[in-house]
Amino acid sequence: MSEMNQKKELIFISLPSIGHLTSALEFAQLLINRYNHISITILCIKLPQNTFSDSHIRSLLSSQPQIQFIELPQLEPPQHVLLKSPPYSLWAIMESLKPNVKATIQNIFSTYPNSDSNPVIGLVLDFFCVSMVDVGKELGIPSYLYMPSNAGFVAFMLSLNKRQIEDVFNDSDHEFLIQGIQKLVPSTVIPDACFDKDGGYYAFYKLAQKFRDTKGIIVNTFSELEHHAIDALPDVETPPIYAVGPLVDLKGQPNPNLDQAQHDRILKWLNQQPLSSVVFLCFGSRGSFGPSQTREIALGLQHSGVKFLWAMHSAPTIDNADKTLPEGFLEWMEVEGKGILCEWAPQVEVLSHKAIGGFVSHCGWNSILESLWFGVPILTWPIDAEQQLNAFRMVKEFGLAAELRLDYSRDSDLVMAEEIEKGLKQLMDKDNIVQQKVQGMKELARKAVLSGGSSFISVGKLIDNMIRIN
Repeated sequence: MSEMNQKKELIFISLPSIGHLTSALEFAQLLINRYNHISITILCIKLPQNTFSDSHIRSLLSSQPQIQFIELPQLEPPQHVLLKSPPYSLWAIMESLKPNVKATIQNIFSTYPNSDSNPVIGLVLDFFCVSMVDVGKELGIPSYLYMPSNAGFVAFMLSLNKRQIEDVFNDSDHEFLIQGIQKLVPSTVIPDACFDKDGGYYAFYKLAQKFRDTKGIIVNTFSELEHHAIDALPDVETPPIYAVGPLVDLKGQPNPNLDQAQHDRILKWLNQQPLSSVVFLCFGSRGSFGPSQTREIALGLQHSGVKFLWAMHSAPTIDNADKTLPEGFLEWMEVEGKGILCEWAPQVEVLSHKAIGGFVSHCGWNSILESLWFGVPILTWPIDAEQQLNAFRMVKEFGLAAELRLDYSRDSDLVMAEEIEKGLKQLMDKDNIVQQKVQGMKELARKAVLSGGSSFISVGKLIDNMIRIN
């Protein structure tokens, strides 16, 4: 017990994209709220156009004295690195940052009065930062992988260790048996990066090799949802899996693109709608479509008859209409009171609202967890990263989402209005079994994080492991 009460520090290294950083910060807050003897230092990697992340970190730090924030100097990678796929570019940037990260951690050490009693009990490394495990080894600090995605994606990554580095996925592959995923996985839902001969597969392969060098894999999930993957993964070569979620940012992230007037307009309109009558369409921070697809979405909404809130990043107005929407759509929408178009929406506030009955989503993992937390069923429209795999598992493995598309590709697919209309009607059908299953999972998600719940217990085991190793 005296060991547990001594001051301890964790150093987080996170990718500064919102999907990764927000999840990591939620985990950091969970730890300091539960363990008052733990402090956390976040090493923030600077990438171009990162103002949103910076504002979120600063708003958090103002109220959290146990969390400090150190910005690493921004490095300019060679042009040939930036021209490769995003996963490869990120992997290469992390490799180049290792000396800088090592020097920063050594500088943190120098602030301790007694060099013989280092209070740093671990590095907590984001998925794209897991190669920093090498820095941990050099400095004698155990490393833990923090996975902002799910245990099924961990299973997929670990399966790469059974392949060869030149064994890039190809279109002739059909289905894969992946330990930890209960269904055969079609090649069409494997992340696009794994088909990329220009570095994407190489980066994923190199990242996957580092998973087994960590002392534990921390996953933003809960055992009631992913018990099969969590139970199937650990073996003599795989570190223990700690399911610590769902970690949901219930306050919502401050968004500089959402002004107060727009926020108030959205909430006022929702307050006027009947219970569970509105479908929310939002496709993440990078989820935008060209004119043809935008037009088909509008027609699908119009023909379905459902009320809607559609976050579309560059929403036109009647005064500024263009050819991306069907003629008369905006006038129909406003006269009939059918919906609202907005550039940004406060997603957590929207999903928690009693008027919301369905969510057309890109199936990013944070969005999936938020939908389960509030009991809002999803219609799947994945766009990139591991979203196709998430959508496949939500529909085929868990039965917790309605299927629009599982293998959508923005480069080659056009989802027609008739298909969208059919999906919306299925999503909003109150007799749909998905509606009932999502309500049941909502209760399990909330119990998991309470005292005595599965994720609460898992966090305790993780901290015990960190202190015992040290």
